[in-house]
Amino acid sequence: MDDLDEKLLAALAADSSTSTSRLARRFKVARSTVQARIERLERSKVISGYTIRLGEAVTLRRIRGTVLLQVEPRATPAVLQRLRTMTEVEACHTTTGRVDLILSLSVETTQALDETLDEIGTIPGVRTTESLIHLTTKFDRRI
Repeated sequence: MDDLDEKLLAALAADSSTSTSRLARRFKVARSTVQARIERLERSKVISGYTIRLGEAVTLRRIRGTVLLQVEPRATPAVLQRLRTMTEVEACHTTTGRVDLILSLSVETTQALDETLDEIGTIPGVRTTESLIHLTTKFDRRI
């Protein structure tokens, strides 16, 4: 990947609906160059898809949280299988340190959050949970 590839990725991460013509004008290259680069990035799995980023009209109404889980040895596959069925769990990461899994949650109400946390706590193999409620996003650099 070179500088143009990096610029294209950053531009598409910011707004995946940006046209190839607009990208070509912004980076002062031919539209066919932009198209070829994007196709190459897709084929090589650098770009695996396109999505939307929800705006404040939706995200300000959502309650977000992080849950730290300690899991019994050898129970992780079963715990992960159960977590995958829960739409409130947006992401799950394995980690090192005092916890085994870090979950990202998003729900509509505090009641839904409470119910989700209760459900997570009753999954066989989950030893302990610690929940952290997100208050305000000061910045977000995720791509």
